[in-house]
Amino acid sequence: MKTNPITPPRELVREWYGSEDCPDGANALANYLCTQAAQWGADQELEACCKWLPKLPPWSADDLRRHRRPKPPSLKERALKELRQLPIDPELGVCASALDTIRRALEALDD
Repeated sequence: MKTNPITPPRELVREWYGSEDCPDGANALANYLCTQAAQWGADQELEACCKWLPKLPPWSADDLRRHRRPKPPSLKERALKELRQLPIDPELGVCASALDTIRRALEALDD
């Protein structure tokens, strides 16, 4: 079975080339365009999988999309992770009750 190569539309290549995010210089430009093309190709593959996947319960296209393109942790999640890794040592001035107060305040915030 022959498949078509993933090729971004010309309009999209022009958009990438003209983007304000596109850096100056030949090497930087090549790196930028390769990165954009790789992401575009990966997104095309993901969308193709999402069209096929609903035929196989219990998975859904939304489940696959969330798994394949997870959101980066929020600032709150990163802060809680860092907080949990702090040592609790009264001799160093790190108090368990103060850390617990900070943790509870962070948990109360919206993501």
